[in-house]
Amino acid sequence: MDKEQLHNARTNPDFLKYLEETRVDAINTKNIVALYEVLDSFLILDLDEEKINDIYQNILQISFENVEEIIAKRKLKLDTDDLYYIRAFYEHAIEKWSYENIQGAKELIFVLSNIIEDQTLCNALKSHLIALSKNLDLDTFYQKEVDLSSSNSDEKYGYFITNFNYDLEKYLENNMNILEKEYKNLKHLLEN
Repeated sequence: MDKEQLHNARTNPDFLKYLEETRVDAINTKNIVALYEVLDSFLILDLDEEKINDIYQNILQISFENVEEIIAKRKLKLDTDDLYYIRAFYEHAIEKWSYENIQGAKELIFVLSNIIEDQTLCNALKSHLIALSKNLDLDTFYQKEVDLSSSNSDEKYGYFITNFNYDLEKYLENNMNILEKEYKNLKHLLEN
């Protein structure tokens, strides 16, 4: 969207009414897909920050209400509406990491890496887990390990860090002892 289109969307009363109705309905029906659509619109249009925070909190609440069922019964897939649950867990983990809550971020990344059915993302999350195990802060992780010049060729990975400054397969192999230790320490999070 160019500046004029953004301005028109921000000031269009019909669109803003639709957005607000969708927000309220999505919260009431606990529709995570609609909530993310509204959140993305609010972010793009730079609308009410308080509502943005409220939408995000509702997304997290819905996601975490369903986490036990997910862990017990199935794996999440990126090519379904599960993407929104994966995105919520991931964004919350990154938020914890940005606030230097290393243990909280590590736990979320660990659980997520064990409840998704996607090898590419699972391997990328293991890289995150290794960085967290080494107590790297998020900025250092971005600067030293993430390949910031590449973009994801597959849109489904657009919300996640999956490109690194090293051969990921070799990196995981070389750090297998860290992954094994973390699995041993955190596997209780996957048990009912």
